[in-house]
Amino acid sequence: MSQIRPLIPLLVTAGILIGGNGLQGTFISLRALSEGFSPSVIGIVGTGYNLGFAIGCVYITRIIRSIGHIRAFSALAAIASAASLAMVLLIHPAFWFAMRLIQGICFAGLFAVVESWLNARVTNATRARTLSVYRFVDLGSVTLTQYLIPTVGIDGFQLFAIISMALTLSLVPISFADRSSPSAPEAVRFDVRTLWQISPLATIGCVVVGLTNSVFRSLGPIYAEGIGMSITAIATFMSVGIFAGVVLQYPLGHYSDKLDRRFIILIATGGALVAGLFIVLVAGTNEWLNFIGIFLFGAFAMPLYSLCSAHANDHAAEGQHALVSAGTLFFWSCGAVIGPLFASFMLDIFGPHALFIYMACVLSVFVLYTLQRMTVREGVPTERRRMGFRNLLRTSTFFNKLAAPTEEDDRRK
Repeated sequence: MSQIRPLIPLLVTAGILIGGNGLQGTFISLRALSEGFSPSVIGIVGTGYNLGFAIGCVYITRIIRSIGHIRAFSALAAIASAASLAMVLLIHPAFWFAMRLIQGICFAGLFAVVESWLNARVTNATRARTLSVYRFVDLGSVTLTQYLIPTVGIDGFQLFAIISMALTLSLVPISFADRSSPSAPEAVRFDVRTLWQISPLATIGCVVVGLTNSVFRSLGPIYAEGIGMSITAIATFMSVGIFAGVVLQYPLGHYSDKLDRRFIILIATGGALVAGLFIVLVAGTNEWLNFIGIFLFGAFAMPLYSLCSAHANDHAAEGQHALVSAGTLFFWSCGAVIGPLFASFMLDIFGPHALFIYMACVLSVFVLYTLQRMTVREGVPTERRRMGFRNLLRTSTFFNKLAAPTEEDDRRK
């Protein structure tokens, strides 16, 4: 606990920031639907955020290197807050796409600052526990903010104002944090081609996660509304799917260290596939069956990114782990750009259940590809897999590289 205490301001900032962003993702979809946007148009608007996030991943190192962590956070939070308020002033798909694009760029930078600062302030001995706390803050804040939607309602400007306030207030805790912010990052060469050479399975896996999980976050409210759920039930549906991700996160990671990690990836993908088919074939319009189905889907689908990233780290050579983290996040962003766009057109044509039919098709292909990769490449020895998992924790995101501890930090330790 003594190691966590100095990081409380950063964790509070993360909770406010992530909660506001998670609220915005669900609310924008529902508000767009009430304004008469078609599912395909809503998918295009959602694509704007993911496209912006991908752009932000590429350029954020230059921004932080130029002006530092706190100034970068302040500027990006202010821009994201203004973009949120601007959306209520002009309700038009093209304008909303532009605002979501800007927000995606900003949130890539905001997460960069928080996560790199956290990673720079902990040691390897406490890193896993710190990241677990951060993950709990992430899931908990997003889950709780979903219930502001039925409480406040989706009409009017109130939720836009609350989101803007959250992004602005996230500046307060970080302003009171330890003045010793991380040092400016070194220049990092962005070369995602190397990731394919290191691990084709991890590369495809990250794209698949973007094609599926981002679709659930963007279009899940549209599915729930399409089968007749109330606003409160929609908030519950999204919350259950998001929070379920924590249930199997540790068990799947634990067994992936002991067994062939590809086998665990196969189990997680197969479990998500079965859950998606359950929603399509069994749940129908029954709320409780849909809650059960989305819980199972989230429990298996949400850990997939961590498993794929760990698998890539297993095969990475010394010095390649920051590059692996950069590449996995970038390929996830690519899938997240394409997924909502394609799935939204299927919703337009075939109705709400097309959402999980689409995801089941994507997951089926990945199951076959995983089986194929297991026949052409030997598994990684257990000790090497554990090293890969520890390297994943050390470089839990691309942004960990942005804040390598300085000599002054080492003297403090």
